[in-house]
Amino acid sequence: MSEKALAERFGEVVLPHLGDALALARWLTGNAADAEDVVQEACVKAHAGIAGYAGGNARAWLLTIVRNTAYTWMSRNRPRGMLTVGDLGDLDEIAAAHGTSLPGEDGPEASLIARADTAALEAAIAALPHPFRETLVLRDINGLSYREIAAMLSVPMGTVMSRLARARGLLVSELGRTP
Repeated sequence: MSEKALAERFGEVVLPHLGDALALARWLTGNAADAEDVVQEACVKAHAGIAGYAGGNARAWLLTIVRNTAYTWMSRNRPRGMLTVGDLGDLDEIAAAHGTSLPGEDGPEASLIARADTAALEAAIAALPHPFRETLVLRDINGLSYREIAAMLSVPMGTVMSRLARARGLLVSELGRTP
């Protein structure tokens, strides 16, 4: 395949999904700057492997590369015990995907309540055990199907479903306890 054809294929397969790649990387790394580094590295890997891309779901293919790159990057650049939390900006996307919205800034009280609610949700997601948090982010934030998540994580689809149910249950339980 010529370099021009590879560049065109990269543009068709990878570029439309960069926003999702960045959102996943933000949730996995915990901040935008690290996420940008991860996505840049993942794009280099995707470009190197684009000739071998066999078709199918390009988004799932790219997000798998981003996930693997994020864990490799974090193992090189972070202490093992570091806790990661996604960016608050992703919460608007979550709310929109579920047909709800976060409280508007109609006044200082509404703004304060909105910040407290988003902080509580962010903390509850961050407190989830890693397999549950990862599955929740891939499904509810990135919108991948159960089948795509199962393939990405190399686990049975039933495991994906049970992890997602447990993650959601733990979130509801945790958020129900906060004042």
